[in-house]
Amino acid sequence: MSINYKEIDFKNYGKCACLDNGKIKLIATLEVGPRIVFFGASDGANMLFEDIDRNFYEMNNGYGVWYAYGGHRMWLAPEVMPETYLPDNDRIESFFDKGVLTLRPAMTKFGKQFEIAVTMGEENSVIIDNRITNCSDKPAEFAPWSVTGLVTGGTEIIPLCKDDNGFLPNRTMALWSYSDIKDERFELKNGYALLKQDPTKKRSFKAGFNVTGKQIVYIKDQQVLKVTFDDYKKIDYPDFCCNFETFTNDLFLECEILGELRSYQPGETASIKEVWEISGIEGSPEKFVDDFVSKL
Repeated sequence: MSINYKEIDFKNYGKCACLDNGKIKLIATLEVGPRIVFFGASDGANMLFEDIDRNFYEMNNGYGVWYAYGGHRMWLAPEVMPETYLPDNDRIESFFDKGVLTLRPAMTKFGKQFEIAVTMGEENSVIIDNRITNCSDKPAEFAPWSVTGLVTGGTEIIPLCKDDNGFLPNRTMALWSYSDIKDERFELKNGYALLKQDPTKKRSFKAGFNVTGKQIVYIKDQQVLKVTFDDYKKIDYPDFCCNFETFTNDLFLECEILGELRSYQPGETASIKEVWEISGIEGSPEKFVDDFVSKL
């Protein structure tokens, strides 16, 4: 089975790159971003958020308007104005060679070069390599931050740390000022956390964790998206040392992976590598959730 690559017009995103191996399909923007705006089974629904109406944006005084556009993007932490929300509304460079799609916007005004490389094999998964290079002539302190907006109406399962540390703690949870611990979309158990996306609930909710299990899953209808990433290490992470964060409002749910927070030297690259895998389920999504958490 071969990988089919072509450029297409996708909704109101303009020209986009499309990868399809007959089992899964991925679409990435070429005229803005970059964003990965579609990922799902070749004949299935999109598991990513599409901001067709450009509802989620931030005004960045002196720099313009930053648009989420939806889907997957590469950011850097901590979240601050103006650098985090630099507009990325221009056409990008793209290369497809030996099965790898590379997406590269222009270098930012703060001397950062972003890049996303997508590798699709012949099965039902892709490797996403997110990179930020310090192209300035001075050290820069930041952390790489992978953000993936997911489609409405799904349920996210976040396995929590189960290490036995004796008298020492094993689980970290960070909450934001707008997060209501009694939010009905959020459920916290000993071995896992659940977060549901509800398009009728506008209030934002965000939480962060030290995820040592190296994966989370998102279930929507009969599709499951599994995101696998590096193990939790004894390094500094942003936001009270969380390597995974999640956010939701009425438009989408975000799966967020964070890398090491430190000083990166001129020419040094920070990266986050993750694997996305699509699978189908039999029976109801609720039963899949029950079966999955029973094994944690």
